[in-house]
Amino acid sequence: MPFRLYAGSNLCYNLPMKLIIASNNAHKMREILEILGAEFPDMVTLKQAGLDIDVVEDGDTFQVNAIKKAEEVLKASGYPAALADDSGLIVDALGGAPGVYSARYAGEGHNDADNNAKLMRDMAGVPVEQRTCRFASAVALAREGKETICVIGFAEGILLTEARGENGFGYDPYFFYLPIGKSFAELSAEEKNAVSHRKHALEALLELLRREKA
Repeated sequence: MPFRLYAGSNLCYNLPMKLIIASNNAHKMREILEILGAEFPDMVTLKQAGLDIDVVEDGDTFQVNAIKKAEEVLKASGYPAALADDSGLIVDALGGAPGVYSARYAGEGHNDADNNAKLMRDMAGVPVEQRTCRFASAVALAREGKETICVIGFAEGILLTEARGENGFGYDPYFFYLPIGKSFAELSAEEKNAVSHRKHALEALLELLRREKA
């Protein structure tokens, strides 16, 4: 299942003239810009808009966090539309962890290397057939005078026991994508953007918006 929609098909949404991306994560912003650039030529980041805001991600689902970020940035920015993403890794053998705590799995203030080290410790000895996992990305679009919409996309994989590749970020070196036979960190930006969880979510969002435009 590549994505799920969290808005009814009878809702109408116009493509906004200007869009602010509610993120300070340079990797996420680059992916969003590369994927949405053709549809939203007038996008700005928080930094470009001169907005210093750090929304607390205290929700219990990716969708709740994405919606909260989009709506708070919309209110604070004065822009007509704000887009936010919340994403992470879901490991079946860990009951869904790291999940919404993916960015701080090893604790507040820790980095990607710390998070990956903890994940490998927690998964030590787990056989390959039980190392199924998926990346999830919830994308929310908040706009003035309209209901916020949210979609979620997935990418299915297997958790490796050793890092592979130098590209990407986060858990990418340990996420093996079977259809291509490489880890996400072994893919180029173009290859990853074509199959990633964020790609599926953004495509679902665009589909909702294009229904109205048509």
